[in-house]
Amino acid sequence: MQIRDVVFIALFAAIVAALGVFPPITLPVVAVPITAQSLGVMLAGGVLGAKRGGLALVLFLALVAIGLPLLSGGRGGFGVFLGPTGGYLVGWAIAAFIIGYLTERFWTRLNYVLAFAICFAGAVVVLYAIGIPWSAYVAKIPVSTAFAGSAPFIPGDIVKCLIAAAVIVVVKRSYPIITSKA
Repeated sequence: MQIRDVVFIALFAAIVAALGVFPPITLPVVAVPITAQSLGVMLAGGVLGAKRGGLALVLFLALVAIGLPLLSGGRGGFGVFLGPTGGYLVGWAIAAFIIGYLTERFWTRLNYVLAFAICFAGAVVVLYAIGIPWSAYVAKIPVSTAFAGSAPFIPGDIVKCLIAAAVIVVVKRSYPIITSKA
């Protein structure tokens, strides 16, 4: 790994932390807040690729685990991984990796629509597949209830996918960091 890679990883961990400044909106059904930080997950994977994007989120989550209040609302510490948001937090690193992998795979023909689909697949489908069962387990509610409680997040996540797709395509054209793996 080159110094440039380490700098990109640290930079995107910092971007995810900076997106935590926006105040969270907590929904009453499920104790998982709506935050801007999932946008950082999409950007890390889509701009840096699988390895660097996943590592950026691993670094961010390690900093959260040691107690830095980097999550939206000033939360931090290992305890947040044991709460209802724990599955989503762990899912961030996996989602960034998958978004990065798909972006690398389709790099040569990546356009706005494909970038949106990749962000949606990684940051909505994969993330919800990990986060919803964890929330249901921790809250001791049926998975169907946790899924219904997560449904209001989807419109906001779609908006974040639209924003991330635009940024990913612009970065690809102006300063490509990823190389094609196809």
